[in-house]
Amino acid sequence: MATVETRDIRKLFGDVKAVDGVDLLVKEGEFLVFLGPSGCGKTTLLRMIAGLETQTSGDILIGGQVVNDLPPRARKIAMVFQSYALYPHMTVYRNIAFPLKAQGFPGDQIPQKVEWAASTFGIGKLLHRKPRELSGGERQRVALARAVVREPSVFLLDEPLSNLDAKLRTSARDELQQFQRRIGTTTIYVTHDQVEAMGLGDRIAVMSGGKVRQLGSPQEVYNEPADTFVAGFLGSPPMNLFERDDYIAGFRPETFLPVGLHDTSEPLVTLWAKIHRVEHLGADRLLYGTMRDTFPNEKVIINIPFTVEMQITPGEVYEFAVKEKDIKFFDRSTGLRTEPRRFWEKRS
Repeated sequence: MATVETRDIRKLFGDVKAVDGVDLLVKEGEFLVFLGPSGCGKTTLLRMIAGLETQTSGDILIGGQVVNDLPPRARKIAMVFQSYALYPHMTVYRNIAFPLKAQGFPGDQIPQKVEWAASTFGIGKLLHRKPRELSGGERQRVALARAVVREPSVFLLDEPLSNLDAKLRTSARDELQQFQRRIGTTTIYVTHDQVEAMGLGDRIAVMSGGKVRQLGSPQEVYNEPADTFVAGFLGSPPMNLFERDDYIAGFRPETFLPVGLHDTSEPLVTLWAKIHRVEHLGADRLLYGTMRDTFPNEKVIINIPFTVEMQITPGEVYEFAVKEKDIKFFDRSTGLRTEPRRFWEKRS
């Protein structure tokens, strides 16, 4: 295990700031996820840590050592790519053994190491096959086994599950997390998938425009977004954001409930919404509408569980309550979180 640190890392492609002054410290054994939309700089940052891309300025430290000038093979890292990058002419055994041979590992010890890596990912019976004979999930496991066989200090993963179908991605995510917990290798994982990020990461670095907008636990970045980008990016559907005067108020869709169903010992805010459309999603109902009174005609999405007995007729106006503590406020000019405002009448 090793720490990974970036100090004011920047990467320019001409006039484009792909990574713009990122400072991070990844703890030993931590699972950190870089999360953000396409083009936010997350893969470029990962590639600079790996040594596959040279930073324009700043320092990268692995295990406390500056590695700016070290090639990838000298950084004690292993990387798994989105495409898996398996050698098609080699068997699974030879694919896994390849990095050991390239490193000059003693030949008589290689079979034991390959068998360990293969058994770790449950592919021991596939060692004689070639990549074209494997399913997508099996190829993904081979790529992971090849990455860990050298027992690296840092494990770098660039959207390794994106080529799998939804059901297989769920099981692979669970296996990957169990594996990381078991071996304790410091892991940095890149994804644009919020479910992956929230389910895998000890902490999440939410990125946009080459910058880290917020770094924290999954609960922190979801419940206490640092700015309007994080609030609007995280969540499906994302936080409702309403402009008013010099600030923006934010409400998560699931914080709305019909009046009378909240704990009345807590301060509540009453809001009215005209519902235009109802979307049924199994355990939940998404109500699409427009606000009345406080935020007139602003679009809103409300998530009401099916366990809540409420008849919804499109075209009608309904009264909802939100806990005061669940409302977030942001500065309208900067988008940054700000102090709570009180512009409503409380219910008790």
